[in-house]
Amino acid sequence: MNNRVIFTGSSNPQLALKVAENLDANLGAIQVGTFSDGEINVEINENVRGKDTFVIQSTNFPAEKNLMELILIIDALKRASVKSITAVIPYFGYSRQDRRIRSARVPISAKVVADMLTNAGVTRIITLDIHSEQIQGFFSFPMDNIYTANLMVKNLLDDYKVGDLQVVSPDTGGVIRARSVAKTLGVKDLAIIDKRREKANESQVINLIGDVENKVCIVPDDLIDTAGTLSNASHALKEKGAKEIIAYITHPVLSGNAVENLNNSAIDRLVVSNSIDIGDKSKKCPKIDVFDISPILSQAIIRLMTGESISELFT
Repeated sequence: MNNRVIFTGSSNPQLALKVAENLDANLGAIQVGTFSDGEINVEINENVRGKDTFVIQSTNFPAEKNLMELILIIDALKRASVKSITAVIPYFGYSRQDRRIRSARVPISAKVVADMLTNAGVTRIITLDIHSEQIQGFFSFPMDNIYTANLMVKNLLDDYKVGDLQVVSPDTGGVIRARSVAKTLGVKDLAIIDKRREKANESQVINLIGDVENKVCIVPDDLIDTAGTLSNASHALKEKGAKEIIAYITHPVLSGNAVENLNNSAIDRLVVSNSIDIGDKSKKCPKIDVFDISPILSQAIIRLMTGESISELFT
């Protein structure tokens, strides 16, 4: 790490510190604050000329603040004559706004964010379980998307028999992720929840495809927002005879009444990563367990520096 420096904004400094510790490195000296009118102020407080730099920053709530911090840190590093800038964005905000549905008069916000990062001067991006993989095509430089679901479920087989498990996709769009998890666990069949979403952050379970009776249901997904979908799914699964429900979800957005919805749901356990700092929400909902992704990010950085394959982390 002699020629590499790791920086972080204010979205998740605890995660950045763990990554630095795993790499036996210190976080770069940086000052991130605000002026009296709310404008963000960034200053790099050490010599980074000619160095490979990494900026660890999720763009979760408040998205506009965390995203602007990231953009300004990247610009400050570029103007300090660094060799390269890798943005490590565990949770890539705005990734759900990746297209115009039915030609609605809306922005493609993910493309706007991609353009902002590109124009700021980033040279590579590492992210985790991005909501829409087509966003990788919005960049003209490498974007590595690390799949964490298989890593998060690896200890399941220590506690359960394969025959007791059933992997459940929370919607038709998550079938590929669910199939990958099923392959990791050695589960042959899938169950799929067919749902209809009338408007943002609201969903209704329509039908359950597959058999879950007397099964421990494993529900993998990339993010959980208001927990409405998961809550509805859990009740539907229990009505169909599911014995236990364990959800493995990478990004705990947990907005609005999410904690209340989880406490009132039929889910038995929710495993989330620390891609987003959830504060005391895990205390308010005893069903939540947090999975540390800092070793995965650390390995990705090492492999990037040594020219090894990053995809081997999750295959």
